[in-house]
Amino acid sequence: MKSIQSRLFLMLLIFIIVPYFLSVFFIYGHTKKLVEQHELEVSRNQMEKASTELEQYFHDVVSLPIVSYRNPDLIRIFKDGFEDSIYFNPIAVENSIETFYLMRREIRQIRFYIDKNKESFTVYNAMVSARKPQPGLLKQDSIKKLYHSNSKYLIEPPHPIENYNDAAIVPQSEDTVVTTIHHKVIDVLSNEFLGIITLDIDLNAYARLCNSLVQKAEESVWLINAEDQVMYASDRALIGKPVPADLLESIHSPGIKTGDNIILSKTLSGPLSQWKLVKITPEHVLFHDVRQTAYTSILVGIGVGLLGLLMIGLISYKITRPIKLLSRKVQSISAGNMDVPFHDNRQDEIGHLEKHMEEMMNRINLHIEREYKLEIENRNNQLRALKSQVNPHFLFNALQTIGAVALRFNSPKVYQLVTSLSKMMRYSMRADQWILVREEIDYIKTYLSLQTERFGNDLNYTIHVNETILTMTIPSMTLQPLVENFFKHCYEEGFYAAQLSIYGEIRGKTLHLIVENNGPSMTSAELQALRKNIYTKPYEGSYSKEHIGLKNIHDRLVLNYGPEAGLEIDTKQGQGFLVRLVIPLDSKLAGD
Repeated sequence: MKSIQSRLFLMLLIFIIVPYFLSVFFIYGHTKKLVEQHELEVSRNQMEKASTELEQYFHDVVSLPIVSYRNPDLIRIFKDGFEDSIYFNPIAVENSIETFYLMRREIRQIRFYIDKNKESFTVYNAMVSARKPQPGLLKQDSIKKLYHSNSKYLIEPPHPIENYNDAAIVPQSEDTVVTTIHHKVIDVLSNEFLGIITLDIDLNAYARLCNSLVQKAEESVWLINAEDQVMYASDRALIGKPVPADLLESIHSPGIKTGDNIILSKTLSGPLSQWKLVKITPEHVLFHDVRQTAYTSILVGIGVGLLGLLMIGLISYKITRPIKLLSRKVQSISAGNMDVPFHDNRQDEIGHLEKHMEEMMNRINLHIEREYKLEIENRNNQLRALKSQVNPHFLFNALQTIGAVALRFNSPKVYQLVTSLSKMMRYSMRADQWILVREEIDYIKTYLSLQTERFGNDLNYTIHVNETILTMTIPSMTLQPLVENFFKHCYEEGFYAAQLSIYGEIRGKTLHLIVENNGPSMTSAELQALRKNIYTKPYEGSYSKEHIGLKNIHDRLVLNYGPEAGLEIDTKQGQGFLVRLVIPLDSKLAGD
């Protein structure tokens, strides 16, 4: 997010798009809450109304048998039976029963049980069946429960209609699901049990009252009795069965919302005491319109955001393109290209900036011509001076070696030595180049092989440099002068027992190349003088021409790697001499 274009996009995101979508989510949440409250209030009012209508409906149906108390002939039949009633008028009774049947359209069947004679008859389709003895009727579960209770009626869960007396008036194809209401007939004066009037009513009558709560396709309504049996449900396959355990748990749990559904429950009273009217509304149905509005707002927001991005893109392109071009020119300059063209003729701030940069680059190039390139030439001259100093000394020693071998051996050995010498001469011509540490070590080994021929097999030396260091690069002729100094200050001065050790190690982010011997040493004063001579900066002050090789190596390291590199010397507490080359790993060593 450092470019101007990125910042413009970020500003669009922070100040336009993010606030817009946050407002959409806030409005969605607030609207959802209001819709939920509104729908719950409407649903509660609907349930209150439906509950009242259901209670009134069942009160009317349950009260129907009371009409029979107004018919003296029918009451005498319940008291005295058909045969013993001296006032029995069969035609009048039959007309009364048919009229009673026709009082409600939803009545499908009526059964009259007279306890006096232990017999019953039914009415179906306004037709009265023949009487039939039913001595075991009071032993049926529902009738027995009503008989032994203080209640005057009992409502059974819905079930397929039964042909109570196996009467011919009920067709065998009749399979209507009905709700049965058993009404106990009692003598008002003596409180004597006279019989049972059973009404089979069609579910459609009170199903319409329940379904008035269903406003949307996926909503459902349940009517549950006190024994948790389904008296009615939108899914008719569940009618007459026990309430599912998950729904029963949701009904009795506190609160309204359960999972993905919103469940409202109303406990009924009157003839439906402890019954429950339940309405279930899926959450996605309730909030469908709210979600559609939110989705529309989000799509509009995405459209606005895309248009905003396009607008910002066009504006930022016009503004940032010249800035990017100028930035690329600056990057090209930082990479070393000092001849970047500046030809922008803009008259705004960017055009003025390019003009000033062009003037600045002209001054920098002039400075480079006068100062920087002169310094580079001085360094090259210094390297050539080192090369011219090292090669004659080495050539003198090599020729002495070849002469000594020529006195002892014939042409093949001389040929071998001359070949080694030619390899070394070719390598020495690369004094101002970068080479692998492996090549420098191979050069030293060739040089040592020549010195072995000169001083004999008593020459003692060890070289330990691991493969990682061997693949790194260093300036050529960096280690060889140190090995040459070993012979100059040890073997040529008679210290033939001295041992030469060459090894390398990596300490943190620094490479250390060490050349040491256990030959002659120097005093502390001599060591301090040598260090002062080596560490004096080129062209500053005066320094001794003695040990010029060590100083040249140190100066080369500083020139190539910076002030963190250099050469360290030590006398090993008077037990020899040690030279350590310190090279940072994150400099040219790692990249060239």
